[in-house]
Amino acid sequence: MTEIIVVNSPDEPPTGWDASVFLAGPTPRAPHVASWRPGALDLIRERWRGPGRLVVFVPEPGDGHSWPTHQVQRDWELRQLDRSDRVVFWLPRDLRDLPGLTTNDEWGWLKDSGRAVLGTPPDAPRVRYQRAYALGHDVPVRDTLAATVDTALDALGTGSARVAGERDIPLNVWGTPAFRDWYGAQRAAGNTLLGGRIGWVWRRGDEAWLWAAHVRVAIGAEGGRVKDDEVVLGRPDIATVVLYRRGATLDACTVVLVREFRSAARTADGFIHEPPGGSGHTAADACVEVGQETGLVLAAERVRAHGSRQLAATLAAHHAHVYSAELTEDELAALRSDPGPHGVAGDGERTHVEITTYGELLRSGRVDWSTLGMLAAVLTGAAEDQR
Repeated sequence: MTEIIVVNSPDEPPTGWDASVFLAGPTPRAPHVASWRPGALDLIRERWRGPGRLVVFVPEPGDGHSWPTHQVQRDWELRQLDRSDRVVFWLPRDLRDLPGLTTNDEWGWLKDSGRAVLGTPPDAPRVRYQRAYALGHDVPVRDTLAATVDTALDALGTGSARVAGERDIPLNVWGTPAFRDWYGAQRAAGNTLLGGRIGWVWRRGDEAWLWAAHVRVAIGAEGGRVKDDEVVLGRPDIATVVLYRRGATLDACTVVLVREFRSAARTADGFIHEPPGGSGHTAADACVEVGQETGLVLAAERVRAHGSRQLAATLAAHHAHVYSAELTEDELAALRSDPGPHGVAGDGERTHVEITTYGELLRSGRVDWSTLGMLAAVLTGAAEDQR
């Protein structure tokens, strides 16, 4: 059932909704200045076609109510801006009556959130910076209030039901597989999401590819103790392939890695050394990554699955889905003859093949603990199979 609920400041919103919009922009402070928000609400009522409950946050008191104190108003706005699925920035700026100085600050910290929609009349003064930034950073820009509202509503799609602490997670993060998998694991463990805040989003177009969420979780196994001082990083899972050839001993097993510059590296040479892999979770995904990063064409039927685990569980929620394939001597020779560079240049990826042994990696410190764990899981299993 379609329902639109308008929440004026400083009122509390309902305990659940499917989608939410915040109407951000200059607010009139004098009786002779009309607000643009009633017109925006009329448009929303006319055009919202979602099947569920839409909450619209209006940072003005309702009819017959006085303005709250500055602190109450500020806290209410920050709270609802943080959780809204889309923020409509309509800037009918008038330097005397609707300067929108607070709006400038709100735009500043929300423009890269993936939730902002910017609208300005063509003749509005002092909006060139906002428009230029938006156009250069994949933020929708519109010239009319109607088009701005339409763009925000279209982005909501059909929404997604959220209640209680779930309301603090906007749709662009809530809908990602990374968040759904993390949250599903928390619920299965008996934990409760009490609330949170999305501190940062790295977007690829409209996709929230990497996000950081400051969450409050009640821990079921610890009597409901609340943990609220940590951040969860989320990104798509990866599929990784351990390419190897057995040796006389575990240390002598041959291992194929790729060397790639990654900005987070703390290695002696400034490069990351790891098995080929990338975003995905299936054997087919893994084989595509092998081809891109090493040049080796590997059929999915050849790889063996070893399950999935987190890589850095105290910080990042994503999993590595580990596969393996034992190579022939001819394949190793082909890899040695063409070490690279390989990779997808359009993605900034440049990889080089490295062929070494498990023993050398144990002693050298070139690879991280996650890589050593993947290698150990595969190679010890291969040794047991051989026996």
